[in-house]
Amino acid sequence: MSKLKQDELFRVIEYSSEAAERIGYSNYSYWKSVWHNFLKKKSAVVMAIIFVAVVIFSFVALAIGKYQYSELVSNTKLYFQKPNSEYWFGCDAIGRDYWCQVWYAAQVSIKLALLVAVGEAIVGVVIGCLWGYVRWLDRPLTEIYNIINNVPTIIYMTLVSMIWGPSFSHMAIALIATGWLVMARNVRNIVLMYRDREYNLASRCLGTPVWRVLTKNVFPYLISVVILRLALSIPGTIATETTLSYLGLGLGIDTPSLGLLLRDARLHFLEYSHLLVFPAVIVSTITLTFYLVGNAFSDAADPRNHV
Repeated sequence: MSKLKQDELFRVIEYSSEAAERIGYSNYSYWKSVWHNFLKKKSAVVMAIIFVAVVIFSFVALAIGKYQYSELVSNTKLYFQKPNSEYWFGCDAIGRDYWCQVWYAAQVSIKLALLVAVGEAIVGVVIGCLWGYVRWLDRPLTEIYNIINNVPTIIYMTLVSMIWGPSFSHMAIALIATGWLVMARNVRNIVLMYRDREYNLASRCLGTPVWRVLTKNVFPYLISVVILRLALSIPGTIATETTLSYLGLGLGIDTPSLGLLLRDARLHFLEYSHLLVFPAVIVSTITLTFYLVGNAFSDAADPRNHV
């Protein structure tokens, strides 16, 4: 058997940049992977459907209700009316339809929670990025954080209520002014962790703008933290509003909220339990569902969980 010539054993392959790009191409999509991981958790999907259904139904319930939330009935026998075919959730202490009261209050509490959560996220992310990336801002922002964090929230809310009076906007601003601390601290720690990684140092040496380094190399690691804080902020805001309204420091009496309904129901709970049960069930449903959904989505958004 004759030996094969060297030209028959080896063949020179010309380099093609287009072919190399096709070989190295990946159809990976960050948000597609996040959505795929989230859908794997069936319980979280069910909770998300329940939360969305409650939010949508809070608007539908007012449309199908027979009365306005502030409308008073003229018949004194309807005061503390128990649930029936005419008044589905009964009537409250002054004769208002409790169905419209509860669902209007749910709208107010949800709007407040979403507004505060978004405000905390924006303020916290901006301050956290500056806190972690700009070195000379670390000391002053740390002192500001310590000063605000060491004063109880109830004191801030009491001062706001006494100086400006209880209202929706005042409460939202006060909660945002104190709620951004945790978000900023978490974002700052992550920015510090990834700011001087080798690939970020290489990017800066190659002239990559700072905003691109933050958005491309650091921001994916921030998403899970931001979502987790949003998930905790919404039920936390509803719980805070409920507590403050219960103490008389929350929204004004002309703005029904779940906290105000729970506060008013405490005096008549033994005789008229429906006044406490309906708002308590809605508060529990909103807080639990969004907390579980937020945790699941936070895990799905973590790049370390992507394949």
